[in-house]
Amino acid sequence: MPFDFESVDSGATAWVLASAALVLLMTPGLAFFYGGLVRSKNVLGMLMQNFAAIALVGLIWVLVGFSLAFGGDGNRFIGNFDFAGLQNMGRTIPGYVDNFAQIIPPTVFVAFQMMFAIITVALITGAVAERWKFGAFVPFAVLWAVLVYSPVAHWVFSPTGWAFQRGALDFAGGTVVHINAGAAALALALLLGKRRGWPKERIRPHNVPFVMLGAGLLWFGWFGFNAGSALGANQLAGFAFLNTNTATCAALIAWIGVERLRDGKATAVGAASGAVAGLVAITPCAGFVSPLGSIAVGLLAGGACALAVSLKNRLHFDDSLDVVAVHLVGGIIGSLCVGLFSTVDVNALGADGLFYGGGASLLGKQALVVLVVTIYSFVVTAIIGFLVNLVIRNRVPDEVEDEGLDTAVHGESAYEFTSLYGSGGSGSQPLAGSERAPAHREGVSA
Repeated sequence: MPFDFESVDSGATAWVLASAALVLLMTPGLAFFYGGLVRSKNVLGMLMQNFAAIALVGLIWVLVGFSLAFGGDGNRFIGNFDFAGLQNMGRTIPGYVDNFAQIIPPTVFVAFQMMFAIITVALITGAVAERWKFGAFVPFAVLWAVLVYSPVAHWVFSPTGWAFQRGALDFAGGTVVHINAGAAALALALLLGKRRGWPKERIRPHNVPFVMLGAGLLWFGWFGFNAGSALGANQLAGFAFLNTNTATCAALIAWIGVERLRDGKATAVGAASGAVAGLVAITPCAGFVSPLGSIAVGLLAGGACALAVSLKNRLHFDDSLDVVAVHLVGGIIGSLCVGLFSTVDVNALGADGLFYGGGASLLGKQALVVLVVTIYSFVVTAIIGFLVNLVIRNRVPDEVEDEGLDTAVHGESAYEFTSLYGSGGSGSQPLAGSERAPAHREGVSA
């Protein structure tokens, strides 16, 4: 069906393009967040994986990713190759007219959705930080974007997908982005095993200002992530914007409150992590709940994710930067909260949740999609990781892990220290006091 370009709204188009740029900024923000949480000898390795995700997924999305996610002739499980290489951009995206006002060009929608795919792959890197071989990450990222992200995006985001047609709601990616990445992170953490010395060696963030900077960039970019998903500069975008900020504030308070009660101190890393937990949880809810509902979502996510950080110690898996605790747990909380707090007073295209007289029907639909996405992502990620390991060993050798990825893999160091007399010191060496800290201060994820 030809696209009616005469119906394009220039204001909505400008807003979605600006939102796409904001979402792209989130990946460098994530890189700084993750880079600050690891030891100084691995900071460039962390940044490289995140920046490489932009390049790899950006290309894959243009070649086949978008077409598999949003193309097709009604297939409920996967798209086709109608839009491969971004051909046929003069056509309407299937379901686009019926479910969204036809006010932004298809290329703008492609660009916006591309940024979601990029950051989803980048999020996974935090779980296997400090030991994932860059040469293994590259083919994994390509395969995962095609075999995991694109199908899940089709199920949930495409109007022809089975989850969308069942009436499950995900405004901006609680299942597609956060549960998807969190389940994949768990699979890889189990597949690659623990870091050398963990958990006896308690590893603290080497640069907390980087962590705070990264969290600030994520918070800023997330307004594009959520409010941009309204696909227009309208009242719904305003609700999504306000809900995003409100839930994040509540989650930050909840996280540091848990820290204060549990450990006696509220930490800067905890504040940054709590903010991100709130951002994660409000993502599926942003365009469906009221500002009062977003406070409840934030409080639940901040408290629960703060407590979930200890799961890796109890269950003995090394999720380096707590991707599982923040993204999997936070994504599940947010997706289920849609079934509790959603109201048609905010979005007439949504549904009333349990607390707004809608009964348990929506909550059941949300739970089904959460379960299916978690299992699919975990299983397919494990298969991809296993196959990549047969060709390129996923994990760096022990001596490389001891030296650090920056110098051993990339031939660079993040910091060069020079004395008053001109003698230099390699940035591959940990900063003073960077090796040990209490268990609860170990790196946590964005």
